[in-house]
Amino acid sequence: MVNVYVVRHGKTMFNTIGRAQGWSDTPLTAFGELGVKELGVGFGAKNIRFDRAYSSDSGRTIQTMSYVLKYSENEDIPYKMDKRLREWCFGSLDGGFDGELFDGVLPRTDAYKGKTFEELTYQDIANGILEVDTAGWAEPWEVLRKRILDGFFDAAKKAEETGAENIIIVSHGMTIATFIKLIDSHQPKFLGLDNGSVTRLTYFNGNFMIHEVGDMSYRELGREILDAE
Repeated sequence: MVNVYVVRHGKTMFNTIGRAQGWSDTPLTAFGELGVKELGVGFGAKNIRFDRAYSSDSGRTIQTMSYVLKYSENEDIPYKMDKRLREWCFGSLDGGFDGELFDGVLPRTDAYKGKTFEELTYQDIANGILEVDTAGWAEPWEVLRKRILDGFFDAAKKAEETGAENIIIVSHGMTIATFIKLIDSHQPKFLGLDNGSVTRLTYFNGNFMIHEVGDMSYRELGREILDAE
């Protein structure tokens, strides 16, 4: 059995000013760096030794991983970047303000018509983005769905094959939330996972089991330790 710790990257410049980041990228802010340092210290205090590490190929996840591995004393482990673990692509709306995208443009699409927020699915959101993307960059739902599932399942399967006990995956808010919903349809839509939060799962023989989603206790423990120094 493999313990899988899925981390949302630290807080970035675009996160701070409320822009939809998608496949565009901005670095962690000073506050974001502190947050993932806290996370690394929290992992270290729990004596969690990672065997393998995975992240998307976006700068913000790479930067997050470097902090987490350093401060949890897990630097010398195999680390792979995988573009399948990227955030959703918002197409020509990448970099726009969240409010303009999620509250302004998307609710006017055919994909959203006649549906309350509670009724909307991730597929509806993807269809809405595809409808308004003038650049042709956004991913159709089946492409998005497949690459997210393949990215997480392949990482876990490889870890199991190599006898890894604990792995860490640093990814993105909507990608993590979509993955959770895809493997357990009874889970709610998580559109507000905190930066530096941990979603813990186990993987065994081709199946994931969800234990916690968006857990902030590792960061909180790290903060207590750093504040006491």
